[in-house]
Amino acid sequence: MPVGAAIGQSLPVAVGVMVSPLPVVAVVLMLLSGKARANAFAFVLTWFVAIALLTGVVAFLAGSSAGTEEQPATWVSVVKIVLGAGLLFLSVKNWRERPREGEEPPAPTWMSAIDGFTPVKSAGLSVVLADVNPKNLLLVLSGGAAIASAADGSTSAKVTATLVFAVVASAGVAAPLVIYLALGDRAGAVLQSLRTWLVHNNTAIMAVLLLVLGAKMVGDGISGF
Repeated sequence: MPVGAAIGQSLPVAVGVMVSPLPVVAVVLMLLSGKARANAFAFVLTWFVAIALLTGVVAFLAGSSAGTEEQPATWVSVVKIVLGAGLLFLSVKNWRERPREGEEPPAPTWMSAIDGFTPVKSAGLSVVLADVNPKNLLLVLSGGAAIASAADGSTSAKVTATLVFAVVASAGVAAPLVIYLALGDRAGAVLQSLRTWLVHNNTAIMAVLLLVLGAKMVGDGISGF
């Protein structure tokens, strides 16, 4: 079925978006700030919408001439190879930039400003991290391309797969909010520990993640010829 194929092809990429550390860190910092709930809810909801919109646009635009699941259009295979190569490049870059033993990685400058954020600024940061940040942008584009090539021209398959993609991709940023709501006053220590671990291991996590997904995209592209 086109729906199952579209979800199956895009799901690994959605998981890649889900476990991206920096957006999760952003939500954690918002939950430790003065406007915890308002900022975190604004970030998570905007993240879902931003991911769904970009994925859907790519899926529908690419799907209009993507061929069939058995015989995808040649350009779709080329796009997958290019996107995969981009992910592999970022994987190598992240691995080379990973902090060495005992070294504290520099935190992005926007992290220090989160404490003074409003819900509007939180939503803006969400859009930037979801659809503008190069690492996430390549992942979302890859997800949309995977849906387009597997949906076999079915509108319902594209819509369903796009929504599933966005839900899975949003689970990571939603997790700290769930912890905050579930643990109440005890959430602070858990979130602080989570933030420290994610910041320190961000580059290594992304390096491995991008390597796996990049290799998959290149392999999918080659198999389409």
